Amino acid sequence: MAGKVKVGILGATGAVGQRFVQQLEGHPWFELYALGASERSAGKGYAGAVRWLLSTPLPENTAAMQVWPCDVTTQNTPFKECRVVFSALDSSVAGPIEEAFAQFGIAVFSNSKNHRYDPDVPILVPEVNVPHLDIVRFQQQQRKYKGGFIVTNPNCSTTGLVVALKPIEDSFGIEEAVVFTMQAVSGAGYPGVASMDILDNVVPFIDGEEDKLEKETRKILGKVEKANGEEKFSPLQVRMSAHTNRVPVLDGHTMCVSLKLKNKATPEQIQTLLQNYSSEAQTLQLPSAPKQAIKVLQEKDRPQPRLDREAGKGYTVSVGRVRGGSSDPSLCSFDIRLVCLVHNTVLGAAGGALINAELAKAKGLL
Repeated sequence: MAGKVKVGILGATGAVGQRFVQQLEGHPWFELYALGASERSAGKGYAGAVRWLLSTPLPENTAAMQVWPCDVTTQNTPFKECRVVFSALDSSVAGPIEEAFAQFGIAVFSNSKNHRYDPDVPILVPEVNVPHLDIVRFQQQQRKYKGGFIVTNPNCSTTGLVVALKPIEDSFGIEEAVVFTMQAVSGAGYPGVASMDILDNVVPFIDGEEDKLEKETRKILGKVEKANGEEKFSPLQVRMSAHTNRVPVLDGHTMCVSLKLKNKATPEQIQTLLQNYSSEAQTLQLPSAPKQAIKVLQEKDRPQPRLDREAGKGYTVSVGRVRGGSSDPSLCSFDIRLVCLVHNTVLGAAGGALINAELAKAKGLL
């Protein structure tokens, strides 16, 4: 463990917290040093506090660790020795807890929604908007954080969507986007959706999800502007409409996307663009970044969650059914249609926050 950055997990017993535990096992840069959860779990060993939900075994060294309150001021808490915490806290409590850790001097990488729309907090996806990380230094000045800061990752569906849209926006420009999601039950956490509500069914409503997709996509694909000594986000000016649905799939969010482009492109051009896309996450060879950010599938019936969610160990976004609109504008006014798939609890949640921390380390912020 010599030389590794000590990290902690807030909300370690939940579904996303467990993904953090899984993804941190054997990590070359980070040492899992502290586990935090609710008061009812604090004081227990992790194995006794958690109901392990993942198919991989609970790591033995983590199983024996003590669970602590999510409070950096607790006497003897190991969180005081951490440089980084990953937050998988519920949004009902996440906001002030994350701020307290940042104020203490700890870098917070959050999967919660609470700070995503703060004017000085980036919603970061290393395959998409690395320059947004620069606003962290302005955040530290504004909030008087001494070494600490807050970085968020997006909603799980937004993550897959923006990875697929980034190269298209850069090359052709996007004027309008409509996205229809089919989201896995694991996106609702554990125990999630009741079985009698989701089996043999589709639930055409996920509270707050459509608004997140529309707002977060604009912020992530936008720019940071500097003026009068201040830095602020300038969202991408694109018309967006999102329709979100919960479907009886365990992991993997599927999205059907229709795009109206500023500059015309053929489906073949879009396929080549996506297949060849490489971001700074790949250039920097971040430990968790996949070799291939986007995998383009040629089969007519792909991507499918069961077959494609593990692409790149869950870090690669799969895209298929790339096709044009219609030769008759009265039938379809869109230029490009496609389907994309993201592993919602890996790249779309814990894994996304992990790559964000790797990026911050590579950029000298840790």
